[in-house]
Amino acid sequence: MKSFCEVTVESDPFNAEVLSGLLWELNPLGIVELDNSLVLSFDQLDNIDSRVKTFLEHLKENKIIDSYEYSLNEFEEKNWNEEWEKNLKVIKVTDKIVIKPSFREYSPAEGEIVITIDPKMSFGTGEHQTTKLMLALCEMYIEKKTKVLDVGTGTGVLAIASVMLGANYALGIDNDEWCYENAVENIDQNHVPGKVEFRLAEISNIVEHDFDILLANIQKDVLLLIAKDIVEKVKVGGKVILSGLLSTDEVDICDCYTKLGLSLSDKMQLEEWIGLVLTKN
Repeated sequence: MKSFCEVTVESDPFNAEVLSGLLWELNPLGIVELDNSLVLSFDQLDNIDSRVKTFLEHLKENKIIDSYEYSLNEFEEKNWNEEWEKNLKVIKVTDKIVIKPSFREYSPAEGEIVITIDPKMSFGTGEHQTTKLMLALCEMYIEKKTKVLDVGTGTGVLAIASVMLGANYALGIDNDEWCYENAVENIDQNHVPGKVEFRLAEISNIVEHDFDILLANIQKDVLLLIAKDIVEKVKVGGKVILSGLLSTDEVDICDCYTKLGLSLSDKMQLEEWIGLVLTKN
C-alpha cells in the first residue's frame, strides 16, 4: 500500500502566503494552510526530514524567518485520504469559478461554475496561487469549440474547467499514475464524459498538433525542457498558457519560447507568482 508523509511547519514570524510560496520548492503534492501552520504532503519519502530541515535552515540563515518547528507523520493511503479531507474546503477562485470537494455542500450563485474535485493528494485544488492564475486565464481565453491540451494535469481541474467554460474537447496528460487515476475519477464528479479525456503519457507521446490552447502549470525547469514539444502541439494563432512560475522566471521563459516562435500576449500576477499567455505566430 502506498505511503504518504505530512509535514507540519510553524515559523516565527508566520506569513502563510510567503512561506507557502517558498515551500513549494520542496515539490510537495500539496500545501494546506491552517491558522498557525502549513501542512505539506509528500509521496516520495526519501530524505524528507533532512530536506525540510535544510530548507528551513536556509530560510533562517537568510533572515526570512527567525525560528521554526516542524513535525512529520507518515500515513498509509487509506488513512492519509481521511487526514487530507479534513482540510479541504470550498474555494471561490474567481467571480465565476468555484472549486469544492464532493463531501462539501455549496449552493452556487447565478452564473457560477462549480467544479467538484477530490484531489487524493494530486496538485490542483485551487489553493495555490498558480492554480488560481491558470483558472483565471482559462476564464479569459477559453472559447466555445476550442480544443485544449492540459500538460501535467494533476487532479484534472484545468481540463475539466476548460470544458465547463465552453471548450469542445480537453485532453489532460500526466506521467504520474496516481494523478492519472485521480483525474479520471474527477470526470465522473463533473458530468463531462466524452468531452474530457485523460492519458497517462508524456507530452512527447501526444501525436495531435492542432490544439487551440495548451495549459501547463509546471515548474520552470520542466517548462524549459519540454518547450519544443509544447510549441509543436499548438496550431498557428493558438495560445500557450503557463504558470508554476515566479516573477523572476519570466525572462528565461519568454526568451526560450520566443526563440521557438511564440510572443508574449498577456500576463497576470498574484503576489510573487505569474501566469503567462503566449501566442504562436
